[in-house]
Amino acid sequence: MTELVRGTPGLVRAVNDRAALHLLLRQGPLTRPEISRLTGLSKPTASQVLARLEGAGLVVGNGLRTGLPGRVPETYRVNAAAAYATAVDVTPDRIAVRTADLAGAVLGEAEAPVPAGPGREALVEALRAALALAPAPRPPRRVVVGVQGAVDPTTGRLAYASEEDMAAWLFPDVERTLAEALGLPVRIENDVNLAAVAERAHAAADCPDFVLLWADEGLGAALVIGGRLHRGHFGGAGEVGYLPLPGAPTAREAGHPYGRHGYQELAGGEAIRDLLHAHGVPGADFTETVTEAVRRAGAGPGTGAGAEGGAGGRAGTGAAAMAGAGSGTPESAEAARAGLAAVAGRLASGLASIVTVVDPGLVVLAGRLCAAGGEPLRALVERELHALAHSRARIRLSAVTGNPVLAGALDLALTAVRDEVFGGPPPVTPCP
Repeated sequence: MTELVRGTPGLVRAVNDRAALHLLLRQGPLTRPEISRLTGLSKPTASQVLARLEGAGLVVGNGLRTGLPGRVPETYRVNAAAAYATAVDVTPDRIAVRTADLAGAVLGEAEAPVPAGPGREALVEALRAALALAPAPRPPRRVVVGVQGAVDPTTGRLAYASEEDMAAWLFPDVERTLAEALGLPVRIENDVNLAAVAERAHAAADCPDFVLLWADEGLGAALVIGGRLHRGHFGGAGEVGYLPLPGAPTAREAGHPYGRHGYQELAGGEAIRDLLHAHGVPGADFTETVTEAVRRAGAGPGTGAGAEGGAGGRAGTGAAAMAGAGSGTPESAEAARAGLAAVAGRLASGLASIVTVVDPGLVVLAGRLCAAGGEPLRALVERELHALAHSRARIRLSAVTGNPVLAGALDLALTAVRDEVFGGPPPVTPCP
């Protein structure tokens, strides 16, 4: 038997209101009897809840439901215009922004230039200009910004970010400073963490404990444990590009903890391009070389089979999956297969350390490198990882379409806004 929530009349009303709002958000529009039945509230209590929520401007009528026998009931839905949220994705090349209403409907999306120079004034002006390109009828209740780096909660500074790419962001108390300058609640989050947030509703929907490996020009990871992001004490959980690995220079050899060394030097985009060039696979950058390697390898031995997911990347190139046999000589096909196997081995060598410590049920491969490699690369990484580590983790490709960083940022922003507007997350049990 379900234990009922006990409390003061005010607490009971708040819990019931929250239950009705989250129900309408998930399943609305609904009628009063449906709200009563689905929440377990009595019909008089459900009517009181709706009256309060309508009075607060959080619920609006959605018209009559016709075509049914008997009395024609009125339906209700969450007032999508009650609040707004905005997501921002910052890279060295551009600022992308997306705004949505309380129900999650996207109202606008745009791109803007990065700051014209270093310093917080230039950054504030660039962010303000970007936000103006995707406006809401009222200022957003929360802005979540994805960046290449992570805010260290012990210092308030952006860490794990290069001065070359993020010079305008490197000042004290960056979140509070930007919030005050923009006049908006701002939260800064690591971009790979946001990609993992987006993946919780896609490739990782059935697994609360997973690792997302972002393989692109740079390498990063996100750890989701028990359905929650694990950021670490200093905000740097998942900064695996610095992971020491055999065959790669160490931080001591590089002369700097953030220098060119570790997993990044072994399996970052530039290293993968050079590796495939050594196997005779051409291409101007890593996405072209990986795509060409898959094409040349075709459906021959060693590429694996059995798709586990889609493909994902911030600037999606699309997987060059095994659609027919690759062209070229048998020698070039064999060289391409060997190159792809070497790429998979490098990716798996870092993953082996991660999964040994975290023991996830799933690894999601994301970023442009994995999108270009598609199912052939996924299968090879899975084979290599299971040979290197005592792990039964499944390996899937990202299933998020479009920009996963913006999707994850909007998810976090909307969750925060709804918790604020609704008074918290969905209650376990409404009060009778």
